[in-house]
Amino acid sequence: MTQRVLVTGGGRGVGAAIVRALSLAGLEVVFTVRTATSEAEALIAAIRAEQPEARLEARSLDLADKAAVDAFAAHVAEEPTYYGLVHNAGMSYDTLAAMVDQDKAERLMQVNYWSFVKLAGALIRPMTRARTGRIVAIGSIAADVANAGNSIYAGSKAALAGYCRTLAIESARRGITVNVVAPGFVDTAMLEPYAAYRANVEKQIPAARFAKPEDVGAVVGFLLSPGAAYVTGATIPVDGGLTAALAIQR
Repeated sequence: MTQRVLVTGGGRGVGAAIVRALSLAGLEVVFTVRTATSEAEALIAAIRAEQPEARLEARSLDLADKAAVDAFAAHVAEEPTYYGLVHNAGMSYDTLAAMVDQDKAERLMQVNYWSFVKLAGALIRPMTRARTGRIVAIGSIAADVANAGNSIYAGSKAALAGYCRTLAIESARRGITVNVVAPGFVDTAMLEPYAAYRANVEKQIPAARFAKPEDVGAVVGFLLSPGAAYVTGATIPVDGGLTAALAIQR
């Protein structure tokens, strides 16, 4: 029987790379999109062109809509048991820490954090009964390394990491692993506003380049593979060595 995985925000960028990696690994993938409908259709077509037997489905969901997330979580909880959950969807909000707009901050927390808590809570119960499951949250190195103007985004990713560590120790005896993948700078549309600074940033990354979405997708693929059964409660940076280096320009 094919194992099923739910991926949030799978239409483009890192999410699309995750959907592709999991599908080509033989998993059945259900993924959510908010606006990337055409990209999702193209992604499905491309994957099926490479692997005709691939089983995947895109579903529309706005993670900022709490009622919609609640209804979606209740629905997937009643479906055949999911083996995995990958929370990739996220939004950013840049402002100085002393100038935060609470409404915008709460919307970000709903997308980045609370929607994951709701979906994980819904899916971990059937995983517990099956005594197997894999949960992965896409965090960020921003949770551990401060960057001016990034307080709310960083806070949401730190909340994800803290929640996942606790969920990991609570569910490990039942065969469930819970981990965080923390990318650094990834070559996606989210970083397009910072294009003017790219060359300077890349010089400070030991690997001397931004990550490709596939770099993140491959790590997620490993965490859902049989070989990662003993990896839980971990945060794995995918940042080209950036957080291992001193943040001093010389």
